[in-house]
Amino acid sequence: MKGDGSDAEKKRAAESAATAVEDGMTVGLGTGSTTAHAIRLLGDRVEQGLDIRGIPTSFQARELAVEVGIPLTSLAESTLDVAIDGADQVAGSVLLKGGGAAHTREKIVDTAADRLLIVVDSSKVSERLDKTVPIEVLPAARTTVATRIEDIDGDPTLRAATRKDGPVVTDNGNFVLDCAFGTIDDPQNLSTVLSTVPGIVEHGLFVDCADELHIGEATGVRVEQF
Repeated sequence: MKGDGSDAEKKRAAESAATAVEDGMTVGLGTGSTTAHAIRLLGDRVEQGLDIRGIPTSFQARELAVEVGIPLTSLAESTLDVAIDGADQVAGSVLLKGGGAAHTREKIVDTAADRLLIVVDSSKVSERLDKTVPIEVLPAARTTVATRIEDIDGDPTLRAATRKDGPVVTDNGNFVLDCAFGTIDDPQNLSTVLSTVPGIVEHGLFVDCADELHIGEATGVRVEQF
């Protein structure tokens, strides 16, 4: 049953995915409010004796993991068994991410995992993607990338920081262009095109990366497998 995107729905989705983590696993720790619930739940299980290692996808995720006592490792040292991450919008197995400007690291970690579990509340589910696509760009390439986005009928906007002057700067030291394309009828094609543009570090389209979708709803969790 579809709900209203409440925090309770986020917790239900996080609890559902966190139960998939078993003793001895290395876990990718995503970024965002829903994934934060999963990290806290895993921290509780570590305190109770669960033996896992985490690989965070952002400074934010790293700080929370340290706070709740999850031991950390890196992709250079470990193989990822599972990753738990959120999304800003989902349409089947296609995800739109990057609201927290961590999508480059998220894509690296998420695609390195044997299984990717996506946790969302019901408000994030849509038949087709239609939100802006976050694109991380090298600062020197901002103008040329924006021009290329306009050439393919996109409308790029440099993401501005809050409570400070200037643009958002990612953990990698880059800028983010939020690019409107209207309803995205062919996300695979757009993903391919964006990946060929010089100066784009990574974009927020995650096409056929998810293995499971855990959707928190008003009275429970709906799990979809791909």
